[in-house]
Amino acid sequence: METKTPAEYAAELKAAIAKQTEEVGNRADAALEEAKKAGSISAETRDKTGEALTAINALREQLAQVEQKMARRPGQDESEIKSYGAQFAESEKFQAFKTKGYDGSVRFEFKAITAAQTGTAWAGRDNEMISLPRRRLTIRDLLDVVPTTSGSIDYARQTTRTNAAAVVAEAAPKPYSAYVWTQENTPVRTIAHLAKITRQAMDDAVQLQGEVESEMRYGLFYAEEDELLNGDGTGQHIDGLIANATAYAAPFDPAGTETIVDIVFLGMLQAELALYPADGVVLNTSDWGRVRLLKDTAGAYLFGGPQGTDAPRLWGAPVVATPAIAVDKFLVGGFKQQRLYDRMAPEVLISSENVDDFEKNLYTMRCEERVALAVRKAAALIYGDLGNVA
Repeated sequence: METKTPAEYAAELKAAIAKQTEEVGNRADAALEEAKKAGSISAETRDKTGEALTAINALREQLAQVEQKMARRPGQDESEIKSYGAQFAESEKFQAFKTKGYDGSVRFEFKAITAAQTGTAWAGRDNEMISLPRRRLTIRDLLDVVPTTSGSIDYARQTTRTNAAAVVAEAAPKPYSAYVWTQENTPVRTIAHLAKITRQAMDDAVQLQGEVESEMRYGLFYAEEDELLNGDGTGQHIDGLIANATAYAAPFDPAGTETIVDIVFLGMLQAELALYPADGVVLNTSDWGRVRLLKDTAGAYLFGGPQGTDAPRLWGAPVVATPAIAVDKFLVGGFKQQRLYDRMAPEVLISSENVDDFEKNLYTMRCEERVALAVRKAAALIYGDLGNVA
């Protein structure tokens, strides 16, 4: 394969530009004669002239690229981007045009490039999309999660247990115990949102589609976490954990000397006394920061020094620190006693047939899921104040 030096390539481009310029001049003269005779220039003449001018501009840009390359130090141009001129010069259409001695005209469709990629910009591209920060989502991880195929879930909840079991004398009547269950129902709720993305972005930045999908899934789970924790059950809202939790009432009087850690323990004890072992703690991130800074009388951190990497735990239970719960509030207890039903896993669909998307070269992306939460044992969850905010 013949390899030309930059100087030879520049000379060849200059010759092509001269030839095309002469061709444009001839076309211009012919167009003037045509206008004199017909009173206007035909669309065919106008198109051919425009194509010739486009070709000249592309050749000139490519020549500028070559001349800049010749002016650089060796090794400095290895990652040069493909400008419009480079795209044109390297295309099969241009090579065929060149083979014909640059005779006639050529139509070429350029791939869009941004202003930041033109001129002497570099071709090296960091494809990492820089997104806004995301909150860690962990409430779902505390729950018992199962799939379902129903639009709502019925389950039985025991409301009464009267235990009359006792020792009985021979031939004496036995006592009756009483047990009552009620039928409960939790509906499946839909959490969803939409986003727009241009066709140009989809075509030119393939990775962007994946990033938008990722953002939409994150937004969905963000809303889900808020609903699981704070949903009030009205309208289409989920009947959440806090709305169903039992109010904190210290099992004994701590005499007003309790710390955050003490209150969390008393809440867990309250659940334990209700016969529901505690398996999780939810605190606001700021309140967990207060806990981490607790020190003993010697000034040593109770929960490890700044270099510590231990997983957050209190009284043996994992701690979820999240802004989703209000400052100075806590939720503790048996999260695994509650159940989250997944009716439809999160999905992202893309359509160009929404409203005027087709007309505006837009796509609509829809992300949605369907879930139901059953707080089956409300007494297992304890919710209350930490006492730091008046």
